[in-house]
Amino acid sequence: MVGSRVVVAGASGLIGRALVRSLQLDGVEVVRLVRRPSRGSDEVEWLTRGTPLDPQALEGAKAVVVLNGASVGRMPWTPKYRDALRQSRLQAVGAVVDALRSLGTDAPALLSGSAVGYYGSAPGRLLTESAPAGDTFLARLCVEWEAEAMRAAESTRVALLRTSPVLHREGVLKPLITLTRLGLGGPIGRGTQYWPWISLRDEVNAIRHVIEREIEGPVNLAAPTAATANDIGRALARRMHRPFLVPAPAWAMRLVLGRDAVDSLLTSDARVEPGVLTGSGFRFAHHTVEEAVASALA
Repeated sequence: MVGSRVVVAGASGLIGRALVRSLQLDGVEVVRLVRRPSRGSDEVEWLTRGTPLDPQALEGAKAVVVLNGASVGRMPWTPKYRDALRQSRLQAVGAVVDALRSLGTDAPALLSGSAVGYYGSAPGRLLTESAPAGDTFLARLCVEWEAEAMRAAESTRVALLRTSPVLHREGVLKPLITLTRLGLGGPIGRGTQYWPWISLRDEVNAIRHVIEREIEGPVNLAAPTAATANDIGRALARRMHRPFLVPAPAWAMRLVLGRDAVDSLLTSDARVEPGVLTGSGFRFAHHTVEEAVASALA
């Protein structure tokens, strides 16, 4: 990819920052779409004045990676915030799709963010990319989000990045680290529900793999070794030398955080398999939760 150009929307987030840094270190030109006045030739202002995204910002790029979206980690999901979760995703990918369609068959590939929340809760099932969508709020949002991205398919290759929660200090581990440090770590709901996960390093490398191998369609960005919520919590507690004892009942979390957030994220049971990644030769840096937690806390 040396000498090529990649456009990144959502470059200020955890994954976006790491992706931009990784590409630049390897000599890839990166153009960031930013929601403020641009500060240089490597930035393009968008979504600030109600004007469409200029297709010239995307022209000649190898790929456009769209990672925008209000954080699902912010709770509770009030009706107003649920609308923000939806609009922040559909508005961003819709603007990029419109620009790509105007370029016709010369358009760069689109890698559109999505989430393993697409599958909802499916206890006892192994979820490959061909598994059907679930019925949680997040699952329904992912269906709508992906459909918006697929409008670009008549012009270019589209990959749907069904990302797992990232095991990182600034990702899914952030609230768990605080609770564990206070000695309040413990089972979340049953604790035996499968939580899909991925390390930040593997997340970035997987996105690059999808670009380089010209993969299209849905791609599960998930680690190859399944883990339960208890597995993740215990790995963190062991690393921090703290107890793992205090349970968080599902009913109490729903009362405080809201049913949609709890059922979509915390008590959802989804054993997701990265079939497309492994089938296309991707090599994971972190195969187990213990490896990923150790790296995140290093």
